Amino acid sequence: MKKNIHPAYHKIFIQFTDGSKIESKSTWGKEGDVMILDIDPKTHPAWTGVQKMVDNAGKISKFNSKFAGFGIDSK
Repeated sequence: MKKNIHPAYHKIFIQFTDGSKIESKSTWGKEGDVMILDIDPKTHPAWTGVQKMVDNAGKISKFNSKFAGFGIDSK
């Protein structure tokens, strides 16, 4: 194995959006640094399954009314 080509692998702390921290190993930062997450599995809709639809200027309601009779389930 070649010397001095691999990044330093050390312990860091990861802080979630709720303030809780875990210890992990990474090549990011320096030993003991804290990585503060903006989005994490506790809050992101991809992991929680809770999603919000934001209707800017009525675009979603306009779409729903335009395609209301389209599809298999329409009666």
